[in-house]
Amino acid sequence: MDSPISHLMGALARLDILLESAVAATKACGEPGTAAPFPGLYIAPEEAASMLRRAPGVPRFREGRVESESLFGPTVEFPPLALLVESFGLTSFDLDVIVVALAPELDLRYERIYGYLQDDVTRRRPSVDLALNLLTSTAEEKLSRRAHFAVEAPLIRHGLVHLVPDPSHVHPPLLGHYLKLDEQVVRLLAGEEGMDRRLENYCRLLKPDAATTRLEELPLERETLDALRNLIRRARDTSQPLKFHFSGRRGSGKLRAAQALASEFGLSLIVADLNRCPDGKAEFESTLRVTFREAWLKNAILYLDGVDLLRHSDRAIQFPYLMEAVAAHSGIVILAGTEAWAPDGRATSEVIDVPFAVPEFALRRAHWQASLAAHPIVLGGQELDALAGRFRLTPGQIEEAVRWARNRAIWRAASHSTKVEIEGPSAANVTLADLFAGARAQCGHELAKLTRKIEAKQTWDDLVLPPDQLSQLREVCDQARYRHLVFGEWGFGRKLSLGKGLNALFAGPPGTGKTMAAEVIAGELQLDLYKIDLSQVVSKYIGETEKNLDRIFTAAESANGILFFDEADALFGKRSEVKDSHDRYANIEIGYLLQKMEEYEGVAILATNLKQNLDEAFARRMHSIVEFPFPDEEQRRRIWEVTFPREAPLGGEVDFSVLAREIKLAGGNIRNIALGAAFYAAADGQVINLTHLARAARREHQKLGRAWDESCLRAADRRVH
Repeated sequence: MDSPISHLMGALARLDILLESAVAATKACGEPGTAAPFPGLYIAPEEAASMLRRAPGVPRFREGRVESESLFGPTVEFPPLALLVESFGLTSFDLDVIVVALAPELDLRYERIYGYLQDDVTRRRPSVDLALNLLTSTAEEKLSRRAHFAVEAPLIRHGLVHLVPDPSHVHPPLLGHYLKLDEQVVRLLAGEEGMDRRLENYCRLLKPDAATTRLEELPLERETLDALRNLIRRARDTSQPLKFHFSGRRGSGKLRAAQALASEFGLSLIVADLNRCPDGKAEFESTLRVTFREAWLKNAILYLDGVDLLRHSDRAIQFPYLMEAVAAHSGIVILAGTEAWAPDGRATSEVIDVPFAVPEFALRRAHWQASLAAHPIVLGGQELDALAGRFRLTPGQIEEAVRWARNRAIWRAASHSTKVEIEGPSAANVTLADLFAGARAQCGHELAKLTRKIEAKQTWDDLVLPPDQLSQLREVCDQARYRHLVFGEWGFGRKLSLGKGLNALFAGPPGTGKTMAAEVIAGELQLDLYKIDLSQVVSKYIGETEKNLDRIFTAAESANGILFFDEADALFGKRSEVKDSHDRYANIEIGYLLQKMEEYEGVAILATNLKQNLDEAFARRMHSIVEFPFPDEEQRRRIWEVTFPREAPLGGEVDFSVLAREIKLAGGNIRNIALGAAFYAAADGQVINLTHLARAARREHQKLGRAWDESCLRAADRRVH
C-alpha cells in the first residue's frame, strides 16, 4: 500500500497543474496583479476596465481543469480519505476543496501563489472565490458549488473546513472568506500520530500493550464480567455501537476496565477529563466536537470522566450537548462518574449503566493478597481478614494503601538508621500497623471536612469500668471484626435489607468515660474516630439539619471509620405531640435521622448523659447499650492510678486511696484535677504533692458549683499516715 505522503504528493501535483494553468490564464488575459509594479496595493483604471469586460460569475481560470474523480485520485486507494468520505458524506468536489486548503499546510510556496492569484500579497490563504475559480468551469457551476460552503454543508457542519472572514471587511461576503483546513484533517491525511494539540490539556491517548489488564483479570464480580463479555460479543456480531456509563468510587477500576475493553477490541483508548474541559458554551461544544471526531478518526474508544460535574453543577447546561454528541457517535463511548446513571430526560436511553461497587469481602481479600505479593509482603490469614473486613476499599485504594505503607516503612527505616538500602525496606519491615495506617489514609477525606477527627490515644489499661461494661465494649469490637463472616459467609446479610451497621449507645453521667471508651474501640479496631459537632449539624432553618446529616452519612459511607455522636440526646431526642409547625418539623428531623441510622452500614457510637430523653425508636436500633455508672471508691482509686503518666514527678505523700475516698468525682473530673495539680507543681518548681492536688480539687469543685473543703484531704492523709 502506498504511503500517505505519496498520495499527498500526487494530489499536490494535480493541484500544481491547475495553478499553473491559472497563472498562465491570468497573464494571458492581462488580469490584475500581472503587470502593476505593486500588485494588490491599488487598482489602475485599465485593470478596472478589464474586470468589467469579463462576464459576471464566470470562473477566472477555466482552462486546465483536471478531469478525474478528485485531485486525490481514487479515494479507495487512500484509506484516510475513504474514512472522511464514509464518515461525513463528502463529494469529489469537497475533496478538491480539501486539497486546495491543505496545500499551504504542507508547503508555504502555495501561500505566495495564492497571494498572486488573488491579487493581494497579504491574502496567503485560499478564499472561497479562489477555490471556486480553480475548481469550476462555468458560471452556473460556480454558482451551484457555493452550496458546499453553506452552514449545513458537510465540510462546514462537521468542522472539517473553517471559514475565516477577511479581517479587512466588516461584513465580508461568502466569497471573501478564507478556507482553513481543520488540524485533525491535516494530521489524518499526513499520517501523523499522537493527539490533536487542542486536546492535550484534557485528553490522553492510551494504546493497548502487553501490560494492559485483561478483562478476566479485572477485580470485578463474576456477573459484571460476564455481562461485559456478552455485550462485547453482541457488538462484534451486529457492528452496533456501545454506550456505557461506569459508576463507582475512586479506584473502583473504571478506567482499568475501559482499557481492558479497548484491548479486547484491539483499539486505542482516548481518556478525556470533563473537569478540565473549557467552561464556555462555545468552547466546550467546539472541544467536545473535536474530541468525538478524534475518537472516530483514530477508531478509538472514548472514555469521558467526570460526567457528574455536568449533571449537578452550574455547568449542567452543557449536559444536553454532551448527550447529543454521545447519541450521534457511532463508536464506543464510556461515560464515567461516581453516581449511578439516572436518565432525566436530557440523557440518551441507549446508555448502559455498569456499577462498579466496592468489592465484597472475598474479592477485597484477594486483591489485598495480590497487592501485598507484588512488593512482596506476606501476611497471615487473620491479618488479611482484618484488613479486608474492616476497610471497604476499592482495588485502586488497596494498591495505594500498600504503597503508602511501604513508603512509611522506608521513612521509619531512614529515621532510625544512617544508611538506607536503595531498594527500600524489606518486606519484613512493613508491619500490620503500617498497612492499617495506609488503609486509613485512603478514606475519610470528605468526612474530615464535616466532622472533627479524634486521634485515639487511650487503651484498655486507661479505661476503668465494671467487668460487665468492659465485656460489652469488647463485644462491640468483636461485632466489628467478624461482620464479614456473619453477613457474608454465614449468609445473614441476605436476610437484612437494613440494619447492617453497628450502632452502640453509651449512656451515663458526665465524665464517666464514654468518649474514652469510643477512643479505645477505635484504637482496638485501628479505625479513625470522627466526632460529630452538633453546632455544625443542627440548624434553626427548616430542612438544613437533614441536609447536614445527609452530607455526613454520605461521606461516612466511604470513610471506613467510626462516627461518634456526643451529647446525642440533643439530636436524637423524643418525638413529641404535634401542636404547631415547629413540632412537626422537629419530628421530621428525628424521623429522618432514624432512617439514616438504619441505612448506615458502618460503625456509629452515640453518647448521652440523659438516656431517658432519647426516642425509644433509637434504642431499638442500637445493637449494644452500655451503661457507664458513676465510679465507686475502688474504681476512683484505679482512675487516679492510671491518670498519672510514669514520667510525672509524684510526691511520696500522695496516697491514691485517700484521694479516691475524699474526692467523690467522676473520671473526667479526676483527670482535670491531676492535670491542674501538675501545672501548680510546675509553677512552684516542685514535684506534684498533696497541696497541689488539694488546690486543684477545690478549683474543680468550684467549676461544678459545689462546696469542698481542701483541709479534709490533708486531715484524711494525716489519719492514714
